[in-house]
Amino acid sequence: MPGVRTYLNYINGEWTSAARTFENRNPANTEELVGLFAKGGVEDISNAAEAAQCAFPAWSSLAAPARGSYLFRAAEILDSRFEQLALEMTREEGKTLPESKGEVRRSINIFRYFAGEGSRMPGHLAPSERDRVFMFSVRKPLGVVGLVTPWNFPSAIPAWKLAPALIAGNTVVIKPASAAPLSAWRLVEALAEAGLPKGVVNLVAGPGGELGEALVNAAPLKAISFTGSCGIGQWLHERASRRRLRIQLEMGGKNPTIVLADADFKAAVENTVNGAFFSTGQKCTATSRAIVEDAIYDRFVDALVERTAKLKVGDGREPGVDIGPAIDQNQLDTDLRYIEIGKKEGAKLKFGGRRLTDGAYAKGYFVEPTIFTDVEEGMTIAQEEIFGPVLAVMRARDFDHAIKIANNIAFGLSASLQTQNVSRIFDYVQKIEAGLLTVNLPSAGVEYQLPFGGTKDSSFGPKEQGPAALDFYTDYKTVYLKY
Repeated sequence: MPGVRTYLNYINGEWTSAARTFENRNPANTEELVGLFAKGGVEDISNAAEAAQCAFPAWSSLAAPARGSYLFRAAEILDSRFEQLALEMTREEGKTLPESKGEVRRSINIFRYFAGEGSRMPGHLAPSERDRVFMFSVRKPLGVVGLVTPWNFPSAIPAWKLAPALIAGNTVVIKPASAAPLSAWRLVEALAEAGLPKGVVNLVAGPGGELGEALVNAAPLKAISFTGSCGIGQWLHERASRRRLRIQLEMGGKNPTIVLADADFKAAVENTVNGAFFSTGQKCTATSRAIVEDAIYDRFVDALVERTAKLKVGDGREPGVDIGPAIDQNQLDTDLRYIEIGKKEGAKLKFGGRRLTDGAYAKGYFVEPTIFTDVEEGMTIAQEEIFGPVLAVMRARDFDHAIKIANNIAFGLSASLQTQNVSRIFDYVQKIEAGLLTVNLPSAGVEYQLPFGGTKDSSFGPKEQGPAALDFYTDYKTVYLKY
């Protein structure tokens, strides 16, 4: 198409075309074509994995601080393009421009954080029971790792997989989500411009089913890290286990915000709205259940509706917009389907629930932020992940009842507690079944310095981010030295 850029795959240090392309469109205005992407196939994945295998000996032998220097340079390149990258993210994913800027900044900081890990890379040192024996262990990379990343954080999640994989000495094949591939493409572009040796990082875009299977079957592959749906994660686990590949899965959530009667009321309302509706609810850590103590339930619902009614839905590039579109038609249909399920099961539709189609909304995938009340534990909208701006408000008798409701779920990613009672906070930390806990904050909004990951059906394998990220991307050599 004249005037539309085609973004190529990156294999063995070369930008490579493909026989087919696929479109990347703005979900706020589907008439706006962000770009065309080379549609990779099985052969591209095979070539990328072979290139990564060939690059591994030299890359893994390079001193870790020297590997870090490439990440530092890539971070500087990304920083110099900060405004451009944020605008591109809003165009391809739909989140508001302030949210995109926050994510791009986070990606840059992740690169810098793990670049610094190259000067640490800690192992273990322990005294021997034997005379004149020195014992220690050092980390070693795994080899070729595959990274499969989602569309909802199209820069931050690729960054927090790429950076620790590379600093540990692995080589990489990354497959970004087809719904929003440009942000990951920009990370790889920056690494290439930073002078990363050929074959160390390879990017192949295209359909998840075909490329995912090709990646997990690629002979050089030693590990695969995946963020996405539970169904695909389960399939990937089964396929990877046949080959005894190391695997890391980050999947769904059905995250509660527990609001107790003694909470800072205004802050609790704000935190619940933020967790439920910002980023259009398209976060694995988003609040999808608000569990409210009976004593303030009615008052809290009224305030929640009042605050939600002030949210502005629209194109994320426009000032004042709080909520962008769903990512695509499929996600929009999912949101609307669950809204209908909620109504049929007897929950009370308190606010929203409609697709927006008038005027500027006509060309995008817009849906109102939606609040259901009188939601019971067994209802579908209280159990299944929707991944959209749909909040189920549930009533709890007291703190213990709220914890019981919160834990009565297959997922265990994040949770939030709104209270001013210190004893309740520590009880919550002990009793809640989730991997990421917040207190007097939204359930969504984590930082890169600490481990990220959940429990139960939400996660499998070692944690991501922070110092723990290296646990997945490295193994150990243990040495006993007699002198």
